Amino acid sequence: MAGADTNELPGFIAVETGDEGGLPLAIAWSLPDGRVKHTLIQPDDDWLNEELVALGGYSLEELTSMGVSPLDVIRELETDHFNETLYTAGVGDDEAALSRLFDTYGLDPFVELAPAESLYSSLASDDWSRARGELFGELGLEPMRPDHEVEVMLHLHQRLEGGED
Repeated sequence: MAGADTNELPGFIAVETGDEGGLPLAIAWSLPDGRVKHTLIQPDDDWLNEELVALGGYSLEELTSMGVSPLDVIRELETDHFNETLYTAGVGDDEAALSRLFDTYGLDPFVELAPAESLYSSLASDDWSRARGELFGELGLEPMRPDHEVEVMLHLHQRLEGGED
């Protein structure tokens, strides 16, 4: 939950995978001031040795040259959100992807994930999902892209908490 500073926003996170239960390909999370960090993830060699590795819309060269190592992702996340709860639109999928990152190095996750809609006790889960879907259209953003997912959750939070229409 956001701290005592009313300008501080809750942390939101999203992870893109190649398919259900697939490799973590890209990750994004928000900072308390509303900025969004986003990066591609270099696949670990052990991940690539598995059968039927799905890389989504990315090439191996693109992930290797433009991505950062899973350990660097973990370090950056630790710097920004150690022992915090982060909110997501897809808890199960994001937990599985984060677990894969941490398991690669034998580490226990230091963040807890919770459904983003749990921030809004007066709003039905279906209403949150519907508002989220509408906001993607309003903003011209794409679901499944982690940076867009986080951006939409931030805008939706500001709308719901700030009373915007």
